[in-house]
Amino acid sequence: MASSHFPLLGLLLSLFLSHVILFTYAKVYVVYMGSTDSQDPNEIVLHNHRILSSVHTGSVEEAQAAHLYSYKHGFKGFAAKLTEDQALQIAKMEGVVSVFENTKRRLHTTHSWDFIGLAEEETMEIPGFSTKNQVNVIIGFIDTGIWPESPSFSDAGMPPVPAGWKGICQSGEAFNSSNCNRKVIGARYYHSGYEAEEHNNLEKQQEDEYDDDPKKKVSYRSPRDSSGHGSHTASTAAGRYVQNMSYNGLASGGARGGAPMARIAVYKTCWDSGCYDADILAAFDDAVRDGVHIMSLSLGPDAPQGDYFSDAISIGSFHAVSRGITVVSSVGNEGTKGSATNLAPWLITVAASSTDREFTSRVLMGNGVRIKGESLSMHQMRAPARIISASIANRGYFTPYQSSYCLESSLNYTRTRGKVLLCRHAERSTESKLAKSEVVKAAGGVGMILIDETDKDVAIPFVIPAAIVGKRMGNRILSYINSYTRNATLRIFASNAKLGAQPAPRVASFSSKGPNALTPEILKPDIAAPGLNILAAWSPAVGKMNFNVLSGTSMACPHVTGIVALIKAVHPTWSPSAIKSAIMTTATVFDKNGKPMRVDPDGRRGNAFDYGSGFIDPTTVLDPGLVYDAEPTDYKSFLCSIGYTEKMLRPVTRDNSTCNDRTFSMPSSFNYPAILVPNLKSTFSVSRTLTNVKKQKQRTVYRAVVTTPHGIEVSVLPRKIAFTRYGQKVKFTVTFKISKPSQGYVFGYLQWKHRNSRVTTPLVVRVASSNLGATV
Repeated sequence: MASSHFPLLGLLLSLFLSHVILFTYAKVYVVYMGSTDSQDPNEIVLHNHRILSSVHTGSVEEAQAAHLYSYKHGFKGFAAKLTEDQALQIAKMEGVVSVFENTKRRLHTTHSWDFIGLAEEETMEIPGFSTKNQVNVIIGFIDTGIWPESPSFSDAGMPPVPAGWKGICQSGEAFNSSNCNRKVIGARYYHSGYEAEEHNNLEKQQEDEYDDDPKKKVSYRSPRDSSGHGSHTASTAAGRYVQNMSYNGLASGGARGGAPMARIAVYKTCWDSGCYDADILAAFDDAVRDGVHIMSLSLGPDAPQGDYFSDAISIGSFHAVSRGITVVSSVGNEGTKGSATNLAPWLITVAASSTDREFTSRVLMGNGVRIKGESLSMHQMRAPARIISASIANRGYFTPYQSSYCLESSLNYTRTRGKVLLCRHAERSTESKLAKSEVVKAAGGVGMILIDETDKDVAIPFVIPAAIVGKRMGNRILSYINSYTRNATLRIFASNAKLGAQPAPRVASFSSKGPNALTPEILKPDIAAPGLNILAAWSPAVGKMNFNVLSGTSMACPHVTGIVALIKAVHPTWSPSAIKSAIMTTATVFDKNGKPMRVDPDGRRGNAFDYGSGFIDPTTVLDPGLVYDAEPTDYKSFLCSIGYTEKMLRPVTRDNSTCNDRTFSMPSSFNYPAILVPNLKSTFSVSRTLTNVKKQKQRTVYRAVVTTPHGIEVSVLPRKIAFTRYGQKVKFTVTFKISKPSQGYVFGYLQWKHRNSRVTTPLVVRVASSNLGATV
């Protein structure tokens, strides 16, 4: 009798194992199906469930269990747990543009506005223009949430919420509808994509009460910010005026965002480990429906970036821009050539630069030599102490080389106790510099000098007296140690904020560089803005601070976002491309001393791959004179020009146009505020169209002035262009011809000049390899 149960047990066991295998191999995929075409959102959801049921052998229950999100407002699609086979089945279905894995994106982790050139306090007025309409401009931030109690987000004196706002204030842990106000007018959070990938339930995290241990992280299952990044970026772009903002007393004074009266809408998609595509697309989808005017994303993919329609930020921003929403993003923090991300031409992509403020600690060596190093440490040594190289303090199985980097557990307590250690930091390393100071402190050290050539200007809040120096100064200190051995001493003082010590702006070493690895005819980054040692609002959940100093292109992005809000306030009908053009064509490539901008860490002269069109100038963006405008149809022509077929694009645009209808055939011909020719063979001509946005009573004539790239002849026809009315468009053609052999990219500029008005367009050319060594 007992043996008769075996077949039944075997069947049950095989069914159980099949479910286990399915669960084990299922991953989250995003299914992108293009534009909504004014479809009923409920119909879209039903259609999504039918697709899911079809790959789950008709099981409605399994389809519902697999479903994470439906995208139904700004664009169509869904996110779901699928096996690789199921994903391939769906990818072949009618109407599906792309199916891609739920990839993680990374966060691209105030005096800066004075440095840029905007007025003090809350008005932020620009001479000749009123920006009071910023109260009707709504900025959506896709980030880590917000700390609504911060004084940067006060709604004192603000008028009622704009009538067109359709968003919500989503309740959650330590956050309810009363946390929104007339400043922070909406807040949502998204976690399904994160939890599915991290296999981490946020509710379970909340069982652990937050205590005084700064290493113990809390993740609020709500729009409340638990990391500080989202509060920092939102306040940089649109924070209210705060009278006494400082970092532990450093850099004390009044500070505010670029558009302090603009409204903030929060879309929390980023958690401790990053931000997932499924959640990012859900945020974009809601933001389009809610009625935001601008979206700001201080995050992005790792380089190299994938195809435009396999990237959540490219997809979401495409549909947002098609609806007139300007999207601003950061270029990334990898710092190397060709590492730029957020490459789509419809995005404004921002590089990071310095301001003229630095945070440094004075260092006094025993031989009387005084030096300084970058630091945010408020600790200082009461007396000099012996300094040694960390390489001689190695512990156990760690080699001297390993201990020289002050790795965790690498230091011998007996050798380290009471001393200052000279440590190294690997270039472009993701190792925490702060952690190195913790390692030295745990081993009994009383101070640290950290050698880091690449990012020596990024201030760090070390837990002991410490400072960062470059390689040259580090070698000088090492030489002093070797000369004086046991008598080499050093004293490190607390950090101090200082203005005007170095030429500025300079491009930050960590800021990712061009060329565009996906479409080299499109310039990336587009523009540079302050991103080094930026003071702004913070979440007290981290370190119990209300304000903090951070560095990264994450900090540069909201500076541009704030200026976009001011442009939108003055010119509410301008398209996203017109706004982008105004920002790019009015930028400067010179520092505050009138000299060409330099690039850290080596101080080389910068170019368009470092800073795009240059450093942003908000005093001129509201009156650019002329703009390079583009319509959604131009973006379709661009996609056709880089190889997308009509079949691929029809679901994206939901119109009857074909690639035969496109206005241009080469990506270089897209009406971008920069002209790039990455493969010049002999001669090449490209056209652009300028639109007059200056209200005038008389005829205005602009003349072309060219700074030619080395080895290239450049001609412009016509040499003069005239405008008689607002909105008038004029086309011109630029022809490039090789005159001398040149290797790599060469850079120049085209300027259209009228009296004091300048419309500047970068020219970037690379001679094809087959033409090197020959004069044409």
